[in-house]
Amino acid sequence: MKKVHFIAIGGAAMHNLAIDLHNNGYLVTGSDDEIYEPSRSLLAACGLLPAEIGWFPEKISEDLDCVILGMHARVDNPELLKAQELGVKIYSYPEFIYQNSQNKQRVVIAGSHGKTTITSMVLHVLKFHNRKFDYLVGARIEGFETMAKLSDAPVIVIEGDEYLSSPIDRRPKFLHYHPHVALISGIAWDHINVYPQFEEYVHQFELLAQDLPKSGSLIYDETDSLVNTVGQKEYADIQKYAYKAHPAVVRNGKTFLLLPDKKELAIEVFGEHNLKNLNGARLILSQIGIEDEQFYEAIASFKGAAKRLELVGQNDETVFYRDFAHAPSKVEATTKALKGQFPNRHLVACLELHTFSSLNKNFLKEYAHKLDGADTAVVYFSPKTLEHKKMPALSVEEVKANFANSNLEVFTDNQSLKTFLLSKRWRGSNLLMMSSGTFDGLDFKELSSQILS
Repeated sequence: MKKVHFIAIGGAAMHNLAIDLHNNGYLVTGSDDEIYEPSRSLLAACGLLPAEIGWFPEKISEDLDCVILGMHARVDNPELLKAQELGVKIYSYPEFIYQNSQNKQRVVIAGSHGKTTITSMVLHVLKFHNRKFDYLVGARIEGFETMAKLSDAPVIVIEGDEYLSSPIDRRPKFLHYHPHVALISGIAWDHINVYPQFEEYVHQFELLAQDLPKSGSLIYDETDSLVNTVGQKEYADIQKYAYKAHPAVVRNGKTFLLLPDKKELAIEVFGEHNLKNLNGARLILSQIGIEDEQFYEAIASFKGAAKRLELVGQNDETVFYRDFAHAPSKVEATTKALKGQFPNRHLVACLELHTFSSLNKNFLKEYAHKLDGADTAVVYFSPKTLEHKKMPALSVEEVKANFANSNLEVFTDNQSLKTFLLSKRWRGSNLLMMSSGTFDGLDFKELSSQILS
């Protein structure tokens, strides 16, 4: 029985990989100094939740087959130092995924935005048609117990993140996967703490395209100028496929795909960005044996990935959506999508500044006009988050100036935000809440119930 120890087991990808290996018969242990839901409950259900929070070097022994190191750990982590001292093999999780998929066809979906949704669409269609496949995806999908799976399947579909692989490996995660098929969905400056220069950030996607083997396939969004520039470059002996938004029409708050045979197909997702995501997924699937007819049959029932334009609640006159959007390009696309789906309704769009980039004064200007698609634009940030991240304080005035929206409402405590939202007239209005965080624990179900009643 193989023995694997996870340093920072509570991470989104880390805990899912730990659970999958446990289900495959590995002896799995792990540590972390903080574990939040849903990781905590999921690990506990499998008997993998550490008995104590913290780092314990005594868990590291020479009989381990390997240690898998999460990005949340630091370079001076005592368990990492012990593993290095003993000479135990150390992998980042992307390295481990590659080591266990070298005999598979590897498909990697990358991009500053859209990658989770495209990956989820691909997995949904493959499952619909009972194909055998492995995967790694960044969000929960209906019908899938975990966000990671490794088996003897002939193909693996991977959401490729451009963030660092581990504290001791500064390469982007997606450069470890060495794909046969790669898709780039969009490039918009993100992770300013890792890529302080925009050109350096873009270059990572060029490296991904350059890594494709002979006869490999590059699929890219030709409507994104930066992606198109990467896609148009010369790469030796690879096939290139450009895509744009799938033709569609919106009627009464419902989106219908316009199919080649002049028929229409109702789908559950909406927005131009999702119509592009959908077309990218179609092209990926064509590379792994799914015909267009099979794709359309399956995609009609795709409801989206968790927290990606996820419906929180609705009645006849109001819808409430949440979205993981936090980068400027995502915020703009999601806001436009919901307004475009319900053009005659007043849209209240709320964004939480939560990531390192979004709270960085030098990056904040990238949000200029990104909320202009909303009728009422709201920004929330917590001074406590800035303190926790050891970042300089932000003022309400600085936020308003950088968003370049004279009507912007700004809040710094969630109860004031909640009071503001509940004071609005919601008949004929929609609400969109966007964040990679939780608005400091704001209860969306309770808020939804109060708004919709």
